[in-house]
Amino acid sequence: MTKRKRQSGDIRRAQIKAAVKEIIFYDGMQNLTTKNIARKVGISEGTVFKHYVSKNAIIKDILDDVRNDLVEPLQKIALENEKASVRFEKYICFHLDYLTKNEGITILLFTEASYQNDEMLKKHLDETYHLMEHNFARIINDGIAEEVWDSAVSAEDLSKLYMGIPVALNIELLLHEENINTWDYCKSMQKLIYRILKK
Repeated sequence: MTKRKRQSGDIRRAQIKAAVKEIIFYDGMQNLTTKNIARKVGISEGTVFKHYVSKNAIIKDILDDVRNDLVEPLQKIALENEKASVRFEKYICFHLDYLTKNEGITILLFTEASYQNDEMLKKHLDETYHLMEHNFARIINDGIAEEVWDSAVSAEDLSKLYMGIPVALNIELLLHEENINTWDYCKSMQKLIYRILKK
């Protein structure tokens, strides 16, 4: 019986987090209230607070999911024992595919408004952002060491530029959601970066 209750709680928390991402993506951060979350899930506002003590607690839980489901897999790709060009392609496509399937995450990761009054969430965001940036830079530096990419390119600067790609993808999703092919978008971003890296 306990196991069934726990599973039900897990399902409810997943529904709440999905509602948060959907509200952020379609309605904007300004509409992210516990009342709107409850309405989206079809539960009472009290039930939301039964599972999460605050709105920021939901956001922190989502950021933990991002760490587990996006950042850690990206780090594994960056550390794989394969050529930098292979890891580079895997990294970008995995990253963009995740963001396409999890609408609202990009806005959450790149909108400071949600962290203005919570230092812990700001710190969490900062760590998440810099881990992704660092892992991408690692792949670029490995490719330069393999002498396949231009050593004059700053891996750190290119990583900062790369971190803007999710924002551009988010704009595309908002404007043309039904017409976005993640694979094509991934390939076009790869070509763009390859031009910068070309010796």
